[in-house]
Amino acid sequence: MKAVRYHSYGDSDVLVYEDADRPAAGAGQVVVRVAGSTFSPVDVAIRAGFLHEVFPLAFPHIPGYDVAGEITEVGEGVSEWKAGDEVVAFLPMNQPGAAAEYAVAPAEALAAAPKNVDLADAAALPSTGLTAWQSLFEHAGLTSGQTLLVNGAGGAVGGYALQLAREAGAHVTATASPRSIDRVRAYGADRIIDHTVTPLSQAVSGQRFDAVLNLAPTSPEETAALVDLVADGGAFVSTTTPGPENPGRGVRTVRVFVRSDAAQLAGLVTKVDAGDLKIDVAQRRPLSDLAAIHDDAVTGRLPGKTVLIP
Repeated sequence: MKAVRYHSYGDSDVLVYEDADRPAAGAGQVVVRVAGSTFSPVDVAIRAGFLHEVFPLAFPHIPGYDVAGEITEVGEGVSEWKAGDEVVAFLPMNQPGAAAEYAVAPAEALAAAPKNVDLADAAALPSTGLTAWQSLFEHAGLTSGQTLLVNGAGGAVGGYALQLAREAGAHVTATASPRSIDRVRAYGADRIIDHTVTPLSQAVSGQRFDAVLNLAPTSPEETAALVDLVADGGAFVSTTTPGPENPGRGVRTVRVFVRSDAAQLAGLVTKVDAGDLKIDVAQRRPLSDLAAIHDDAVTGRLPGKTVLIP
């Protein structure tokens, strides 16, 4: 089969589109014929070796931890899935991934794929959708009627967070740049702040929020300013820069490390099939373009979520 692999840490040029052995299903695993995988920003840090202590790799490594496709083989002990089933999954981040024609997935990570979107595009749901869900409901404890600020709402996680928060009955304020304002508006933000025009602190002067979700890299000073926007007893949840451990006023600070959860993923798929959650894909690119996609991400040229087609 064809796959993108890297044989050592390094720059994007270590990513090689090459022949690789087709995987076989071990106990508790399935083999998936990949319809689509995705690029995620953390892929760059893993490839460069910045996260080698957190996600140690065995080389050669196939990246890509989001997958959508059709099961072609089931391993010993797998009874709930069969060949021909269409599935999505968030794969273990340091195991061989989905940037290939075939991928191995733990059966316990699988959810049935959405029925009303193209199978390849469904790969844009697992890790980012789960990040949004866990941030809002596990960590922030968001409930109906509460106020939420999403800082950096223009990305994939932000799109899911806005939709899920609105469906839950929260009142949502979002920051976005001009290129993502229309998308953020379509996701249902009650108020949008163009941070390139008006500083956030000025735009929300005197207001505090039950929860602040930070999805953008922020300096210590910017992070402290965001924490100050949390109401007494509220939550500051960040996927990027962590907040202080004890900010006072009963404010909780949480750094999000998303985990694979098949039940939660199945719940998100149900929302997609019901029309309550939209999967947004900015572009499809052939798998062989992965090195160029890494370069585009580093230089800020990616337009949004990118699905890779084998």
